Formats: sequence, C-alpha cells, structure tokens
Amino acid sequence: MQRTQPDVLSVVYTGDTDATKEQILAKVKAGFDIELSPSSVDFVYLKRRYLVEDKTWPRFTMLGQSIGSMFLAWEAMSKLIPDLYIDSMGYAFTFHIVKLVGGVPIGTYTHYPTISRNMLARVSSRQHSHTNPDFVASSTIRSQVKLLYYRLFMYYYSYSLRQASFIMVNSSWTKGHIDFALRHRDMILDVIHLCTPLALMTFPALRDPTRVPLSSASVVYPPCDAHEMAQFPLKDRERVILSLAQFRPEKDHQAQLYAFQKLLKDHPEYSSATLRIRLVLIGGSRNEGDAARVAGLKELAKKLAIDDQTEFIVNASYPDVLKWLSRASIGLSTMVDEHFGINVVELMAAGVIPVTHASGGPLNDIVVPYNGQPTGYHATSTETFAGALHEAFTLSKKEELDMRVRARTWAVHRFSAEQFEKGWDESGWKSWLR
Repeated sequence: MQRTQPDVLSVVYTGDTDATKEQILAKVKAGFDIELSPSSVDFVYLKRRYLVEDKTWPRFTMLGQSIGSMFLAWEAMSKLIPDLYIDSMGYAFTFHIVKLVGGVPIGTYTHYPTISRNMLARVSSRQHSHTNPDFVASSTIRSQVKLLYYRLFMYYYSYSLRQASFIMVNSSWTKGHIDFALRHRDMILDVIHLCTPLALMTFPALRDPTRVPLSSASVVYPPCDAHEMAQFPLKDRERVILSLAQFRPEKDHQAQLYAFQKLLKDHPEYSSATLRIRLVLIGGSRNEGDAARVAGLKELAKKLAIDDQTEFIVNASYPDVLKWLSRASIGLSTMVDEHFGINVVELMAAGVIPVTHASGGPLNDIVVPYNGQPTGYHATSTETFAGALHEAFTLSKKEELDMRVRARTWAVHRFSAEQFEKGWDESGWKSWLR
C-alpha cells in the first residue's frame, strides 16, 4: 500500500501500549523483512485490550470477547475515526460500534470464523472436541443449553458480518463458513430480536436503506515469504519428522505423538541405527497454559516410550526454525479444520513433504495436486497418519525428489506476496475510501 497508495495514511489500533512506533516497525523488519515508511503509518494505543483476552473470559469466552471487543471499539473510535475501518482480528461485533459512532465503510480480512456450522454440528451431535469438552458432550441438558447459546451467537455473528462493505478471507474453508454465516437466517430469532433492546443495532442500517448486504466473501491467500526457504537443497534430508505449530490445544500435538508411536510399533526398523527416525516438535509457548501443555506432552511421550526419539523445541528463534526446515524430510500437522495453514506452506516451500489432517486449508487449498500429481499426504486418524508417514519414508529417491519439487513450486507460486497484493487490490477496498 505504501508503494502503490503513498497518499494513504494507515493507522493501526494496538494494545501494545509499552511499545513505541519505532520498536514496532523494527519488529516488523526483523520478523518479516518488511521496511515500512514511518511517515505513512501510525499507531493508536488502546488501554482496554484485556477485554478481548482469553483469561478475562474463562467461561462464555466467545460472548465475553465479542462484547469486550465492542467496548474496545468504542475506545478506538473515541481516539480516531478513520475514513475506512478494516478488521483483521475477527472482531465482527465491533462493526456495530464503528457504524454507530463513525458511520464509515467497514472491511475485514477474516482468518477464522468466530463460530461455524461445524461447531454447532459437534454440539448438536454431542461430539467431543476442544470447543465441546466431555462434561458438556456427555450431558443432554448441557448440550441443549450450549446449542441454544451457539444458535443465539450465530444469529448475531451473522448480523454483524452483514454490516461489512467487503469481506476477504484467507482460505476456501474460511470462505465456506463465512458465506454460510452471511446467508444464515433464523425467523424465530428475527421476531425475538425486534422485541429486545438489541433492535437498536439496526439503526445504523437505516442511514442507507438501499444497501444490499454481502452474501459472499473473496479468498485472498496470506503471503509466505519463501525466498530463503526456496533455496534449501532438496536432496540428502535427515530422517526427521518436523512439527511446526504453536503449543495450543487446537493444534492437537497429542495426535502427533500417538501417530508416531503407532509408526514405531508397526515398523520397529525405524528405531534401528540405520533407519532411525525422529519427531521434532517446534512451537511457541505464549503463557503458563502453553508451558503446562508442553510439560504434559513430554510426559505423554515418556508414557508412550517414544521420548528417546522425540524432541521439543520451545520458542525457537527464526534462524533455528529455518535450520530445521532445511534438514527435515517430512512435515506433520494434525489440527482439525485448520483455517489456512501457513506452517504447511512453509514446510512445502522448504522442500519438506507435508502430512496433514484431511480438513480445512491444508486439504482444500495447500496440499493439493500440482500438474495432476500429489504434493503431500492427508490423514484423519492415528492409523492413517502412521501409514502416510511410512509411505513418505519409503518413496524411491526419484519419487521423493519429484514430490519435493512439486510441493515447493506450488507453494512458492500460489502463496507469494504478489498474489496476495493482487487479491487485496481486487477486493475493491480503494473504492470505499472517502
């Protein structure tokens, strides 16, 4: 934007109140190798970021964070009303405050739906997941109460999204869920809504009664800076399975350990001196919860008797991550419904053969055939993950090299900065600037 629209001032609302403008720009340069001109970017500091943090809302987290985001938006609008408001955090409920106070156009680049039809389906079918724990799934009454809560939340999430003038999403999986939300209707809740004070939310829409709400989003894949990774050699890789993901519950690192145990059990030769393999898990630990999760994973590795072939690297530096990407043979990602999967793109760009869960972005957008040939593997269970890992390790030298080349070529081309900039421009954001 600084290159093509030098007259546009970009203002970022941030809760990093202890960081100066210079420090933030230096961090951008260090982390992404992007140098921003200080003259056309500025920051507005918000003091109430705690209102959208997980720890503030241990229960009813979605509702609490959404309401909190509205108060945070009020603080933001009280300090600066922009000409165009673009949300990249997924705070759709802020749109009402921006419309009410600022009356300006709204855009969003959504990475993950706050609530999805999958979440409703899991509660309805009483299926256990990290968003639907056993104490809820095992109870008919609690499941029905939670389903009502989700139904109400979906109704107002849908209503919030429809306030946007344009919506970009990071994958076809996210697009499917956002499009569903945009088109979602509930006639019973429509009537109830009109009988509550929440009906006041419709007032901003009365300013432009001719406006037709959006019914679909456009996909703009996030960019992956693969220049350095694309230079890594593709031959003579170490017999290492690399996991690259923050130590968050939804990443399901436990599934990786169980799959690795199954692989070693089915193929004991992978513990021999000549064919020995290792599982290396690299990830960020944000807080005490993540640290406890890592400790639990280490205990599980011992319990499964795979700890001597398993290594955990927490909060690795970027150069260390690159080192492992240049050495590993296979990449492993087990998250269900990964909204995109930039870590998988990095694996492929580095020449690492990916084995991912058969869902979300890795299934639909990333690990897809290139010129009719596979670029990696998909799996859904302990057995199929172990089988895919074994198949990857037993490829012939030619098959292995060909797959690495295909994976890299696809990742570097499809998820480039140029493609991202093109998609961003095609969203039509410029037409909404006053």
